[in-house]
Amino acid sequence: MNGLKGMHHVTAITSSAEKNYEFFTYVLGMRLVKKTVNQDDIQTYHLFFADDKGNAGTDMTFFDFPGIPKGVHGTNEIAKTSFRVPSDAALDYWAKRFERLDVKHTGIKQQFGKHTLSFVDFDDQNYQLISDENNEGVAAGSPWKKGPIPLEYAITGLGPIFVRVANFDYFKEMMEKVLLFNEIDKEGSYHLFEVGEGGNGAQVIVEYNTVLPPAVQGYGTVHHAAFRVDDRSVLDEWDKRMKNFGFQTSGFVDRFFFGSLYTRVAPQILFEFATDGPGFMGDEPYETLGENLSLPPFLEPKREQIENMVRPIDTVRSTKEFVKE
Repeated sequence: MNGLKGMHHVTAITSSAEKNYEFFTYVLGMRLVKKTVNQDDIQTYHLFFADDKGNAGTDMTFFDFPGIPKGVHGTNEIAKTSFRVPSDAALDYWAKRFERLDVKHTGIKQQFGKHTLSFVDFDDQNYQLISDENNEGVAAGSPWKKGPIPLEYAITGLGPIFVRVANFDYFKEMMEKVLLFNEIDKEGSYHLFEVGEGGNGAQVIVEYNTVLPPAVQGYGTVHHAAFRVDDRSVLDEWDKRMKNFGFQTSGFVDRFFFGSLYTRVAPQILFEFATDGPGFMGDEPYETLGENLSLPPFLEPKREQIENMVRPIDTVRSTKEFVKE
């Protein structure tokens, strides 16, 4: 069986595509590599923020569903997304940056031997930065060269996702027997699972929690998380495997930028398997990635209709000079 290779992307819900763009571009210094629409709901923007070239394993994406209420954090949710930074010194930089820019954060802490810095955005979406100091395993991406963050401190990809569950025994069995992760460490109610080459780019932290009420999805919460596979043939293997274990799947879905397979592994927890390619560089030049509305070929005939449905957002950055500070 071709195993999962680590994190591919995390998709969350925002109350405002405009504020989301501002926060990820100017505060976090991640590169908007694709401005497109939700292929299943074409009136909804889908923004992809990633590393310099949109490598698999580096992107956080957002839907802005019109009129959706604010979500409620609780059990049975993908509760927090991590971003990798190169070193412990980078976390010191980010703590000062967050203070300067009034971003709510916890200060630097330690978990499973790694230094981390948790923070929230304007929607109370939960994130953390995790230091790659002494990290081994899945390679990081490359920082956005023209962004506002000094390259030695910049975000280079996705770290572990946090999943909060009320039925830990079931979830552990599913992670190990079905998805082929290994539990490698435990701290209190937190359990560290790892797959493939391991390290920060291939880990899931599962919190056992029966105290909080069930989460309610809405803006400020994660919609789904995706794991990397090589290609379509491996995706088909996983489709068969999940069905053999009794899980329902979406079957293969062509997302143009990658191939996908979706399956709900627990109440309110949606996982996706996604191929490494073809990626985000095929339909736009590197210099102007994410500046224009990009549509997959099967939506191009509806471009005029879609452009009338989604409000314009100015995402031009190639003409701007960012001061790295």
